[in-house]
Order: sequence, then structure tokens, then C-alpha cells
Amino acid sequence: MWWTWHSTSRAMFRSLDYALWSLSGHNPARMLADVDPQRLQHAAADPAFLQLYDAAVAEMDRDLHYDVTWYERAHYGILEHRIAYFSAEFAIHNSLPMYAGGLGILAGDILKEASDLGVPLVGVGLMYPHGYFQQQIGPDGWQHEVYRLIDFDRSAVSPVRSAPDGRSAPIASVTIGDRTVYVGAFLVRVGRVELYLISTDVEGNSTDDRELTSRLYSPGQGRRMQQEIVLGIGGVRVLHALGIRPAYWHANEGHTAFMMLERLRNAMEHHVPFADALDDVRRHTAFTTHTPVPAGHDVFPFTLMDEQFSGFWSAAGAQREPFLELGRPAAGSDEFNMTVLALRTSDARNAVSALHGRISRTMWHSLWPDIPVEDVPIIHVTNGVHLPTWLAAEIAELYDMYLAPDWLLTHDDPLVWERIDRIPDEELWQVRRRLKHRLIAAMTLRAQECWASGRCPAEQALGMGGLFERDTLTIGFVRRFTEYKRPDLLFHDVDRLKRILSNDRQPVQFVFAGKSHPADEASKRLLQRTFKTALDHDFHGRIAFVEDYDMHMARLLTRGVDVWMNTPRRPREASGTSGMKASMNGVLHLSVPDGWWPEAYNLGNGWVIGDEAVPETPVQEDTRDSAALYELLETKIVPLFYDRDRNGVPHGWLEYVKDAMRTISPRFSSRRMVKEYVAKMYAPVLDREPHK
Repeated sequence: MWWTWHSTSRAMFRSLDYALWSLSGHNPARMLADVDPQRLQHAAADPAFLQLYDAAVAEMDRDLHYDVTWYERAHYGILEHRIAYFSAEFAIHNSLPMYAGGLGILAGDILKEASDLGVPLVGVGLMYPHGYFQQQIGPDGWQHEVYRLIDFDRSAVSPVRSAPDGRSAPIASVTIGDRTVYVGAFLVRVGRVELYLISTDVEGNSTDDRELTSRLYSPGQGRRMQQEIVLGIGGVRVLHALGIRPAYWHANEGHTAFMMLERLRNAMEHHVPFADALDDVRRHTAFTTHTPVPAGHDVFPFTLMDEQFSGFWSAAGAQREPFLELGRPAAGSDEFNMTVLALRTSDARNAVSALHGRISRTMWHSLWPDIPVEDVPIIHVTNGVHLPTWLAAEIAELYDMYLAPDWLLTHDDPLVWERIDRIPDEELWQVRRRLKHRLIAAMTLRAQECWASGRCPAEQALGMGGLFERDTLTIGFVRRFTEYKRPDLLFHDVDRLKRILSNDRQPVQFVFAGKSHPADEASKRLLQRTFKTALDHDFHGRIAFVEDYDMHMARLLTRGVDVWMNTPRRPREASGTSGMKASMNGVLHLSVPDGWWPEAYNLGNGWVIGDEAVPETPVQEDTRDSAALYELLETKIVPLFYDRDRNGVPHGWLEYVKDAMRTISPRFSSRRMVKEYVAKMYAPVLDREPHK
């Protein structure tokens, strides 16, 4: 998957057969399976193509085999110690749709950055052959979920051990209740990093167990727990079966925490006392929590634990009580909390923004009642995004010309970005216009295709952006649809909004995109109301809803809109990363002061809605924030965007754009984030480990 973030390789595939590249969803494995052999023969005799091919191969060879990495230079003494990174989802590319949102995007970005930096990471997740759903919106605005089986023959994924039928062969097994479930694994190569995706669709399992890992986040507590057993316990056993013995382990969110129990069981099988085994597991484990509200954490009743873990306690060589106590949030509780388990079995614990760190220390103070809340041992490592994946090629070309030829190698250094004022406003503005035109063209094409298929009536196609204008101020609200993110805040005062949108001299248009969880009926109704609102003729076609938001559309949107809007209820946004991607591409962030934004906002790189004070009721919060939002639009954002010189260039707007790029690109990159993980979590422990 190295090609996914290297432009020369993508250009090579694109030039081989542009039409097929587009039809394949930018998936070279599928394209090469379908390409006309004569096309390959022609390319093999084309000097221009061969030059591009040789350049792509040479770049990959240098990057993966010859260049000395940052980790080799900074941590040469611990190169041999591998680090296992467990996550329930990984988003590498839209050709492997096994992610639901930000958690997977973050995990994928971490693997890519680990490859770039040379960090000896190995990823572990689940293989979901049906992936996450594709979203279709009906004429009534209701979300429909469509699941399509991943074609393994046309994907950059391969079974670690193949069965005679071509599926993954069993590598290890787990005990769930009173039965044995066999697990296999698929390998995805993410540059230097290996990602192992665990699967139960293997020989020896019942039909029901083969389906256990078929879909991301299966509904029902029992099924969810079984998936997490396969991920945590099965993941450890697969690594060991493959001869991979990590020296350090990183659990991304509570879904993965059963891997700590398995490692504890392993130690006790070798006659290590429980307390000593627990100390060792803790010392070699980091845990990242992403959820700032109690309801967002996996909690299972003890009865379900006894049902699913009935064969585990005896195999562990210990009574069940010490294991259950690790996940019990408080004395007298009969629930097993996966986040509590992770917090108690790790020594390095981090939240994902400074604000989230303060909230997490308060939320989990009860686990450390004898110390002040500010001393609760949960630090923060603010999220970042993988700049080579998310930065538009046109923006990168400007940086090549005006920052430095090697700017990408040191893009986490703030000093590199002090040169951004060298970029002429006229050139930056032309690039920003080009990126918006590309987005609107893609939206129009999707609307046309939906109408041509007979699935969308004409009115619905227009509601998907068929009337969007290329040079109108465009604001995006793009994220998972759920109540706390408040997608309907914009419509709090519909009459005032209509006046803002329908100003012919300074028009505004809004694009919405995002999925509701399949089991969340309230969220689906919220999405339906938003979609129906977009069809209101009084909005003049200036509100659109783009269906089936995926990584490809995410790149178009984070590069193509002018403003990125974020309106969660405070303080429920742990971090957020989409606004970081947007800001790096010159899209200005408009957000309430939640998540990562309080660390980034400096009065000149975007706008803040309201303040950090939280009103007593949601109604008061909505009233206050909507009024602040309209005020910002009317008095600051819209006038600034349309304030142009005689050549149509908005110099004041571009001053904000450059400040956003300058301040956000280095500080909120995954390069800075992964280096912090190494410095604060991995290296202090690995430096003390004996050499193999």
C-alpha cells in the first residue's frame, strides 16, 4: 500500500489507463487484474511510461530499503524491538473499506507514518470481508446500508497461510464459551509496516463462527464481545504463531483490551505469579483512549463475561475473580468495563488532545482516588494526520517551489513553515479555486450517475449538489451523523440562514456528508431531516448532501471546500482530525472550542464559535451557538471571502489561509504525533530491555 501516499506511483498507475484507474476506485490491484494485455505491451514499449515506471520503483526502493530512517538515527539501540499496535479498524485506502470513521483513519495514518519514520511497528486488526457499509440515500432521505464483499483477488491483501480453497488457513484458535474458534490472518503491507487482519472465515469453524468477523462493529453485546476476543486474544496468538514477539504493545481504544488478558494468561502459564505478571504486562503496554463520555465505552455484564470466558479462567491457571476485578469500575459493580481494563493493565496512558486529557483525568479519577485529579496518570498526545496522504498534489507543488525541495522530510519542524509567505497570493488562490472546482465536478458527476441509474429522481439529484456553483463560498459539514455533533445547528433559525445563503452578491453554499450508524435510528432520522431540508426550494439549491462519504470523497472535501465547520456539544469531541486535514490544504476551520481546536486557534487561522463555557441546558447551548455562528458568517467570514482586489484575489482571506497552513501543518501532523508516542511511551521502556 506504499503507493497510496506517494504521488509518483499513483501517476504511473494513472498514466497506464486513466479510465480504468478511475473505474477501479484508484485500486491498482483491481486495475491490473482488468487491464487489456495489449495495453501493457504498449506501455512496455513506451519510453515515457518506462521513465515514469523506473522513477516510481527507484523511489520505493530508496524509501523502503536504502534511506536511513529517523528511528534508525534517533533510536538505533532499540531497532530490534518490535511494537504491536492493535486497533479495531484501520483505514489505509478506500479500496479496503474496513473503517467506520476517525478511529480507523487515525490508525491508518499511524501505520503510514511509522513506515516513513522507520518505527518497527506491526499492526493487528480484524478482517471484515463485508467491510463497513456503502451508504445510499432514498428519495425520502432515509439511509440504506449496502454491504459488498471485498474481492480479495483484486485487493492489496493476501492470506498469511492459504487453504486449498484459497481462503486463509487456520493459524491459531481462541476459546469462546465452550467452543473453539479457529483464526487465520491476512497481510497488508503498509510500506515497511506489516498489518495482520485476523479472520474467522477459516476451515474448521461453523457457519456462524465464519461470519463472526464479517462486518465491522456487529450489533449486539454478545457478538461485539466475541469480535473483541478474536481481536485481542486471537491477535496475540496469531503474532506468536508467526514467530513475532513484540517487546511493547499499544492498545488503540478499549475494543482491543483483551490482548492484555491474553498476555497475562501467557505469563501465568509459565508459572509467573499473578501480581508479577500484571506488573510486566503494565510496564510493556500503552493505551490510547478516544472517548470523553462514559456511554461511549464498551461495558459488558459479568454474566456475559462468564458465558464467553468460561473456558478462559481455568486455562489461565487462576480464579476468575482477579481477572474480573481488572475491569470492574467500582466496588459492588457487576459490569466489566473495557476502558477500565485497559487503564489498569497499562503504564502509559494517553488522551488525544489537551482538553481531552483534562476530561479523562476527571472521568477516571475514581481509579486513583488517593491522588489529586491533576495527578491522575493519563497524559495527552494530541492526534495528527498523515500529511503525504491528505495534502493535495497542487499544494505540495507550491511547497516544492517556495518552501524547500526537502520540506516533506522535515514537515514537523515549525521553522520550515515560516517561508509560506513566499507563495504569491495569486498562485495560491488559483490552486484553491482548482481544488474547489474538482470537488464540485465530482459532486455533479455523482448526482448525474445517481439520476441516470434510475435510483434518484431529479429533485434528489439536485439535492446532491447538482446546482452548486464553482466560485461561491462553500462550507462543509462532513462527519459521522449523530446528535452530539449537531448537524442541525445550522438550521436553528431557518429564515436567517436563508437570507445568508440567498444573498446574490455574496452567496454561500453548504455541503453535508456523513453516515449514521446502522443501528442508530435517531441518527438516521436526523440525517433524513437534514437531507429533506436540502431540498427546500427557498435555499436555491445551495445546500447539498453527498452520499457514501469515504476516503476518496474525504480527500476531495477536505481540499475543496472553503470552510470546514464543526459544532459538537462541548466537551464531547475528544480530538477530531478532519479539520486538521482541511487546514493543511488551506481550508479554514470554523469550530466550537472543543477537541484539538483550542490548541490550534490563534485568532488568525480560522474562527471559534462561542466560548468554552458550557450552558446549563442543550437548548441554551444551541441557541447561543447558532447565534454566534450566524454572526460570524454575516460579519466576518462572508465579507472577508468576497473582499477582492481588481483581479479577484481575496488577499485578506489568503492571509488566514497561509496562517492556517503555517501553524497547523507541523503541529498536527502524524509525524509529530508518532514521535511523541516513541519519546513518551515506547523508548523509555525499550531502552531498558535486554538485546535479543
